[in-house]
Amino acid sequence: MKRRNYPDVLEVNVRAAGAGTYDFDVTVSSPYDTPQRYADAFRVVGPDGAVFGERILWHDHAGEQPFTRDLHGVKIPAGVKRVVVQARDQRHGWGGKGVEVALPGR
Repeated sequence: MKRRNYPDVLEVNVRAAGAGTYDFDVTVSSPYDTPQRYADAFRVVGPDGAVFGERILWHDHAGEQPFTRDLHGVKIPAGVKRVVVQARDQRHGWGGKGVEVALPGR
């Protein structure tokens, strides 16, 4: 069995929070969850690669796999209808499974 190097985003719930602003609930599964190595961030990315928001995760989630965290107040330009949410591993960076979501009301 191939060893995973990256965390995967499993699920994303997005809701409008105001004019051009969105809140995200993101569920991540990390193959490594120790104080020495863990999923340390997730981000919201547009179709052109522009990063609209990022949440830094300051500790491992060893006792909580998968885990869900939120990111509030992400401003997204009017022309963007879909975004991708990705997770980052401390050692290998961004990778793993991302989830594409449609923005409500667009």
